Amino acid sequence: MFNNNQNPGILDAPEIRNDYYLNLVDWSSGNVLAVALDNSVYLWSASSGDILQLLQMEQPGDYVSSVSWIKEGNYLAVGTSSAEMQLWDVQQQKQLRNMTSHSARVGSLCWNSYILSSGSRSGHIHHHDVRVAEHHVATLSGHSQEVCGLHWAPDGRHLASGGNDNLVNVWPSAPGESGWVPLQTFTQHQGAVKAAAWCPWQSNELISGHGFAQNQLVIWKYPTMAKVAELKGHIARVLSLTMSPDGATVASAAADETLRLWRCFELDPARRREREKANAAKSSLIHQGIR
Repeated sequence: MFNNNQNPGILDAPEIRNDYYLNLVDWSSGNVLAVALDNSVYLWSASSGDILQLLQMEQPGDYVSSVSWIKEGNYLAVGTSSAEMQLWDVQQQKQLRNMTSHSARVGSLCWNSYILSSGSRSGHIHHHDVRVAEHHVATLSGHSQEVCGLHWAPDGRHLASGGNDNLVNVWPSAPGESGWVPLQTFTQHQGAVKAAAWCPWQSNELISGHGFAQNQLVIWKYPTMAKVAELKGHIARVLSLTMSPDGATVASAAADETLRLWRCFELDPARRREREKANAAKSSLIHQGIR
C-alpha cells in the first residue's frame, strides 16, 4: 500500500482482491484505515500519512477476507480465507489470539462491545465473546448463501446482515423463546446486499457504491431515494466503503487497485468543535503505535 504523490486523495492498493463479497477496509475511531491487500493487512494513519504493514499470512494461498476495528480503536479483527479470525493489538503489533468456528472463509466482521460477529461463506453468522477461551457463544442461521455484510446498530440492540441470497435480516442482540431467529427479513433486493454508508448526523442521507455502470458512488436522500450527487473517479467496480471517524469522509476501495477519499458530508459546526476539544484532550494509542 502506497501514498499516491500525484493525488493526496488517492492511495494505491496493489493486489486488492476483486471480490465483491469481502469487506477489506475499515476506519478506526483513532483515524487509522485498515486495508487488506491479498495476504497482508496495512494500516494508514489519516493524521500523519504513515503506513505500516501489520501482518502477512504465513500459508501459501491464504488471503485476508475481512477486517474490523473494535469501537475503541485499539484492537483489529481479521478474517481469513481459511475460516480463521485473528485478533490483533495494533499498538503492540502483536496477535493476541486465533479463533476458529466457521467451515468457510470469513468475509464479514462487526463488533458490538466485546462481542465479535462474523459472517461466513457457509451462510452462518457466529457471535464470539473475545474475553473467554470458549469464544463461540451463538450461531445465527438465516442465509442460504455467503454473508457479505454485517452491521450492528449504534445502540447494540440489533444486527443487520446482508447475503448473496439477496436477503437482509435484522437480528436481536439476545435469543428469543424460539432461539436465534430474525426479527425482520427483507426480500426486495435483486442482488447481493452489502451495507452502504450513512451520514451519521443526517439520517436521511446515505452513499452507496455498487451496481453502477460507470463505477461511481451515489449519494441518496432517504426514504425517497432521490439522487443527490454522483462521485466519479474509479475506473473499475467499487468493492468496499468505510466512513471516517468524524463522519465527513468516505474511503472507497475498488478493483482498479486504488483507495479514494471523498469529502462527502459537511461536518456540522457543533460536532466539529466537540471533536476538536476531544482530540486536544487525549492522545490516540493507535497513532502512537503507527508512529
